[in-house]
Amino acid sequence: MSFITQFRNRRPLSLTWRVIALSSLLLLVLVSLFTWLGHTNLTRQFQDSRQQHHARQQREVRLALQRSEEGLRQLTSLAAAAPELGPAMEANDEDAVRASLASQWPTLQLDSGIDEIQVFDRRGDPLASWGQRQSSPQPVQSWVRRVLSTEMPLTTLRCSTGCRQYAAVPVLVDGTSVGLVILSRSLADVIRQAKSVSGSEIALLVTGAEEDEIPPSARSLPAWDGQLLALTQEERGLPLLQRAAAHTSLEGLTDAPLVLQYGDRREELSAIRVEENRDRHSTGYFLLISDITAQLQAINHDTRTLLVAGVAGWLAAELLLLVILLGPMARLRRVAGVLPALARGGFAEARRAIPASTRRWPDEIDVLEGTTIELSKQLELLEEEVQARGEQLAERVDELAKERDFVGGLLDTARVFIIALDGAGRINLVNAYALTVLKVEEETLIGRRFDDIFTLPGQSPVADARTTEQEERTLLTPEGQRYTIAWYHAPLPGGGDTGLAWISVGLDITERKAAEGRLTWLAERDPLTELYNRRYFQEAIQRTLQRGRQGALLLLDLDQFKEVNELSGHHAGDMLLRQVAEVLRLHIGHRGHIARLGGDEFAILLEHVDADQAIGIAQQCNQLLEGLHFSAGGRRHRVVASIGIAQYPIHGDNPADLLASADVAMYKAKEHGPQRWHLLSTLESAKNELQERVYWGERLRKALQEEGFALMVQPIVRLADQDVKHYEVLIRMREEDGRLVSPAHFIPVAERNGMIVQLDRWVLHHSLKALRRIQDQGISLAVNLSGQSLHDKGLEQFLADELASSGADPHHLILEITETAAITDFSTARGVLQSMRDLGCRTALDDFGVGFSSFHYLGQLPVDYIKIDGSFIRSLALSADSRVIVKAIADIAAGFGKQAIAEFVDSDKVIPLLNAYGIAYGQGFHLGKPQPLAVIFDAEP
Repeated sequence: MSFITQFRNRRPLSLTWRVIALSSLLLLVLVSLFTWLGHTNLTRQFQDSRQQHHARQQREVRLALQRSEEGLRQLTSLAAAAPELGPAMEANDEDAVRASLASQWPTLQLDSGIDEIQVFDRRGDPLASWGQRQSSPQPVQSWVRRVLSTEMPLTTLRCSTGCRQYAAVPVLVDGTSVGLVILSRSLADVIRQAKSVSGSEIALLVTGAEEDEIPPSARSLPAWDGQLLALTQEERGLPLLQRAAAHTSLEGLTDAPLVLQYGDRREELSAIRVEENRDRHSTGYFLLISDITAQLQAINHDTRTLLVAGVAGWLAAELLLLVILLGPMARLRRVAGVLPALARGGFAEARRAIPASTRRWPDEIDVLEGTTIELSKQLELLEEEVQARGEQLAERVDELAKERDFVGGLLDTARVFIIALDGAGRINLVNAYALTVLKVEEETLIGRRFDDIFTLPGQSPVADARTTEQEERTLLTPEGQRYTIAWYHAPLPGGGDTGLAWISVGLDITERKAAEGRLTWLAERDPLTELYNRRYFQEAIQRTLQRGRQGALLLLDLDQFKEVNELSGHHAGDMLLRQVAEVLRLHIGHRGHIARLGGDEFAILLEHVDADQAIGIAQQCNQLLEGLHFSAGGRRHRVVASIGIAQYPIHGDNPADLLASADVAMYKAKEHGPQRWHLLSTLESAKNELQERVYWGERLRKALQEEGFALMVQPIVRLADQDVKHYEVLIRMREEDGRLVSPAHFIPVAERNGMIVQLDRWVLHHSLKALRRIQDQGISLAVNLSGQSLHDKGLEQFLADELASSGADPHHLILEITETAAITDFSTARGVLQSMRDLGCRTALDDFGVGFSSFHYLGQLPVDYIKIDGSFIRSLALSADSRVIVKAIADIAAGFGKQAIAEFVDSDKVIPLLNAYGIAYGQGFHLGKPQPLAVIFDAEP
């Protein structure tokens, strides 16, 4: 059954109602979400306001307590200041005391709510009292002692049978305390004020009181271990407080209000701690009861309003959407009804069902209707074209049949292997040429695997490859004839329908492979001896060195070979070379590669042998050659060879160097005479020295071009206080792996090839750049100049230009020259040093003391510092001669107004001696090792 038939049989759900249903679901979810968010927001705002209200209530209650306490203290002070009271108490006259306050008692009792007045003498004994005693004597006596001792007023709050405020004020006569007055009153006024301020019902609760102090009553709350002393609206508040006591603790109620349902009302309870009686373990609390029913009802009303408004909006939106969709959906249904007619081929019927559009501003449905009409026209044209193409296709099939016959004939006559394979690599088609070469019938090949006939080690790419592959395979015919076939495999597009997945074309390259083999042999072998030639042997050396192997190279040169050629002819010489090659191949060939390098020179490359093993093989070679007993032209020739032995990689890390080293060893062997072999020693450094000089010269040039140097600094310490404001700059060459090379390796080479002047300039340039960054710290840098730089005509101008471009202060630059360089050409050294000082730089004479002839010139050299040679400093603690020399140098330097620096300070022992001689500075590993300039000063080197 077709899709159209199924669609017709099924009653479709209108797209309009689908849109209405989905949009209704979405809007209802949104209305619910917004209603919930509104309710949550209102609830949170209400909770925040209640928290603020509770905090404000606490502040108001505490403020009322403070005001009541301050008022009580003021009343007590007025009572204590009564004119007759002080003299009466001083005279200890109880009647006079009673008479002095008798007139105030009714006023205090009626107007101010005073419940009790007590008067005590200076010893703390009671003199008089009014009202009923409300407190036990013990705390009162402690208050009396405190006020009498401090002569300061005292106010306190005490809760036992009730919560009362007390104020005690000393009575002073001529600045001396003669007793005190105590007034007390209840918290009734505070409760009334708290009720009026908070708008809530107030209860006063005392917890922890003794059982005998408060008799049991209906107002007791056992869960809180408390008794209600006061409660407004007891009928409403007492049951609520009893329920609250069962639900929470007083500590929890103090921290956060509690909301309870009481009848149809919602009540909120909160607690405020009043006073904690430490000695009686009782505590007073104000309990506030607030009716929050109206607020909660307002929240619920607002939530219902939001929900009703949301539902009304949803209904309005759905009605509006339905009105909007009815017309367009009807037009869509009309277009949907036309499409089955198009599927049946009713193109004219479909065009009649859709009216022409007359809208001024067409919408998407107008475009759809127009597209449907246009589609009907295109489909009608396409159907006509398909009929025409069908006729053309029939004609093309006839032509392809003719082409197939042509291709079949071509396959049978082509002089290549053509085989078609299926997806599993089995043969489905083979051409006549392949059958002719294989000399089998086609039936024996069809269905067999390609790999079974054309062998190749490993897995065939034909079965797994997904792109064009090339390979070489071997074919062995039943007669035993072997062919090498070059195969080209390519997938057949669309071949899976016919069972053919690959086409393989093979070309017989047997003769070409044989020719290639001969050429390869000739390229690697010496045609006379069939040993390896020089080119292959050098490649073998290179491969061995790249693998990081160790071994030896033996270079053999036949002695008196020229005589064999001259006396017996060149054919005899060729015969001798072949015999030597055969002997070496038979007896030494398993030890390594053997090659004839040319003429009468042979070479043997040995792996994993040490010097002793190499010598043993060289001796074996001479024994083998001496046993040849070669005869030619009636003459017998003795066969001997001189053998040079070079080890790798010690004597060369490339083929040319290793062969050159072996050649040097071979000539050494000729010189040694009977021994006939020579192992090149590492002490034979004439050639190595030349190579070393060339190597470091290239390294120097490369480092200068690529900034391959790094600057180090060593501190020069002021011995008096160990302060460092002076560093000597040292140079190191940076390896590719980051390691630093000592200047001992490249400075001598630079001095010999004249590159030391460029090196000096490089150090000056980078030192001045660093100095610009650190000179504000008072740091000075000392840079060494070589003897050759003293003769550099452009040194002064170069230094002036560098100082200007870098911005470095010349006073912080110290230029050092050695004593030897200064004395060798005194006038030049003096002129250069003076020109440096004219630029503002300071100067120093390095390695001083090596030649005492310089003492005479010391006063004439314009230098600021004398650096005493380290050879004297190292032996200073042990050698008396060194101490005499160093002291003399220090005295001479001081006499000429120059500061002395001791080099190579390597222990604490020499520092006291240097201080005793008046030497100001020291330098050495004990005082500070060289470190990278960038690390010390965080400056670019």
